[in-house]
Amino acid sequence: MKTKGMVFVTVGSTLFDALVEAVCQPECLATLRKLGYTSLMIQLGKGNFIPGKSVGEAENIDIEYFTYKPNVAEYINSAALVISHAGSGSVFETLRAQRPLVVVVNTLLMDNHQSELADELAERKFLYTASPETLVDTLRTMRLDTLVPYQSTEPSALAGTLDQFLGFSPA
Repeated sequence: MKTKGMVFVTVGSTLFDALVEAVCQPECLATLRKLGYTSLMIQLGKGNFIPGKSVGEAENIDIEYFTYKPNVAEYINSAALVISHAGSGSVFETLRAQRPLVVVVNTLLMDNHQSELADELAERKFLYTASPETLVDTLRTMRLDTLVPYQSTEPSALAGTLDQFLGFSPA
């Protein structure tokens, strides 16, 4: 099996323990290892869940983490895969960096606008979406070679996506 390198997991500046807990589950780690990933770098955000020191040992995956950094571009750019919360800043930064992306929607949020944006971008095949509960299944079934490269040089395409998302233009 060819190793693919590091997975960067980000929750941004928010509280999203369910995402961190999901990626640290033995089943998720085993799936990532089977896919060839060798390490995780996790941005914990304001969460209370901190992975134990032995998490990842059984699957031979190195896990490092930090709470928050205002600029995570270096992690995104060096990642073989990004697993992110559904905040538009993190999503578009990852897409512009041309990194494969799985967006995990926080189903506990009252306003579902992040889910709508993630679903729209997934429909356009820029990324995959999951919830903490479906993350493992998404990882198992995703085909990264089918993702469409995001073209950040097309502001009209982004404007159209945002207009459609906000309800300003027909679908």
